[in-house]
Amino acid sequence: MPQPEPIHAHALENLRFIRDAMSRASEFTAVPGWGGVLMGITALAAAPIAGPPDDTVRWVTIWFADAVVAVAIALVAIGIKSKRAGTPLSTAPALRFALAFVPPLVAGIILTPVFVTMGLMARLPGCWLLLYGTAVATGGAFSVRVVPLMGLCFMALGTVAFAAPAAWGHWLMALGFGGLHIVFGFIIARSYGG
Repeated sequence: MPQPEPIHAHALENLRFIRDAMSRASEFTAVPGWGGVLMGITALAAAPIAGPPDDTVRWVTIWFADAVVAVAIALVAIGIKSKRAGTPLSTAPALRFALAFVPPLVAGIILTPVFVTMGLMARLPGCWLLLYGTAVATGGAFSVRVVPLMGLCFMALGTVAFAAPAAWGHWLMALGFGGLHIVFGFIIARSYGG
C-alpha cells in the first residue's frame, strides 16, 4: 500500500504557491513621492535657465543635465523607499514596472537627435512630455492607482505642447516635469509613504 504524503510537504507546496501568486499580484509601491517633489523642483529651476527652445545645443544640454539629476534623485529615492518597506527591487512587480517604464524612455532618447537634426527642436517638449507620460502610465499599470493618472496628465500636457506656440516649450516643461511631479509627489508621499 502506498505511503500517504506527509501533511507538511503538502502545506509547504501550498505556501509556495500562495507566495508566488501574491508576488505576481502585488503592486510596485516604491514610486518615490518626496523624490518626485525634488525632481519637480529641479525642473522648475531648469526652465528659466533654459528659456524657450532656441535650436541650440545649450538648450538641450540644460534639459539633459536636469534629466540626469532627476534620474539620480529617482533612483536614490526608490532605493530608500524600497529599503524602508523591506521590499527588494528584484521582485516581480518592480521588474514588470521597469519593463513597462523603460521602452518609452528609450524611444524619447532615440527621437531626440532625430528632432534636433530635422530642425524640430522646438517640438521636443511635446515629444519628451508625451513619451515620459507614456512611460509613467505603462509602468504605473503595475503600481498604485495614482501613478498611471500622473502618466495620463503628462501625456495630455505633451499633446498640448505639440499644439502650443514653440515659445511656451520651457514653461510647459516646467508645468509637467516641475508641477506635475510636485503635485503627484505630494499625493504619493501622503497616501503611500515617502
